Amino acid sequence: MVDFAAEGLLEGLEGPARAARERLLQSLVDDGATLEELRAAVEEGTLFMLPSERAVGGRHRYSLNDLVALTGLDREFLADLRRSAGVPVEDGDAPVLTDVDLEAARTAKRYEDAGIPREAQIEMARIFGRAMAQAADALRRLALTMVFEPGADEHELATRYADFALALEPTVGPAVQQILRMHLRHAVRTELLEALEQHDGELPGRREVAVCFADLVGFTRVGEVVEPDELGAIADRLETLATTAVALPVRFVKTIGDAVMLVSPSVDELIDTALRLVDAADAEGPGFPALRVGMAYGPALQRAGDWYGRPVNLASRLTAVARPGSVLCDQATRDAAQGPWRWRSAGQRRVRNVSRPVHVHRVRRPPADAA
Repeated sequence: MVDFAAEGLLEGLEGPARAARERLLQSLVDDGATLEELRAAVEEGTLFMLPSERAVGGRHRYSLNDLVALTGLDREFLADLRRSAGVPVEDGDAPVLTDVDLEAARTAKRYEDAGIPREAQIEMARIFGRAMAQAADALRRLALTMVFEPGADEHELATRYADFALALEPTVGPAVQQILRMHLRHAVRTELLEALEQHDGELPGRREVAVCFADLVGFTRVGEVVEPDELGAIADRLETLATTAVALPVRFVKTIGDAVMLVSPSVDELIDTALRLVDAADAEGPGFPALRVGMAYGPALQRAGDWYGRPVNLASRLTAVARPGSVLCDQATRDAAQGPWRWRSAGQRRVRNVSRPVHVHRVRRPPADAA
């Protein structure tokens, strides 16, 4: 029988809260949790999540060295792969890994045996790790919203959280696979079409794309007068508005603080998305900052899920000089657009890290009654 009080796992708790903690700790011990796991969870304030973590991820039974022995992977490569995926790399002999970790290592071994270079695997791990971390955080928030009930004690909350996680877990894999296959189908089609247009035998690399950044005007000043949670909610809402506005061929690339980045092979589709995003921000009401958008068009290179090149840098710079509630474009975007947009020249602008002034234009929708 473990003396939880003597182990320092009940400090600061009295009455019903202390009794609930003891029940939760005992249930975890009965399930095979170690004192090290319990201490770490108590210190991090995540004890109520431990039952769900163990239920979904499995019990801690392997060390990193065990995974190396069971799969034949090089230890340093396996450690690099885990770091790239954004998961911890513990001491080589610590038994802190689960069957999920073992299966992931076996998948890496199958890739290696199939001839996929380690560098490519690490790049894939970085991309998937970043995306899945965001997905896992969204699922965590959903679970908390679904199971939280005022007055529930720690043991009750932990039990409900674990039950919800067990019910949700079988559906997550198929849902992720379905979304991935839809995007992969579109990406393969795009790459094949571009490859057919190549006459010099080179692999597709740089491509002509439209890039835009949309950021929240005065977000820094807002942060000086609102609570951090409210500020975070505003940033989260921007990401939600952006992902809602996006439809293929436009792609949501990333969030950078108070801004979002979108790309598209179609200039007109990206203009339409940017204007809808500005309208959506306006519709949020006076408590939500206005958006400003900078857009540029030209050859860019995609690597590790991100984009690099002149249009990326220029779009970011144009965002900083755009008016609130406007979409500011470079001349290349204006020339490539084919839709019935309303354009107004905004003159020559000096932008940071660009040697020559840039001729820029504001774009708006045509009047509703336009032919």
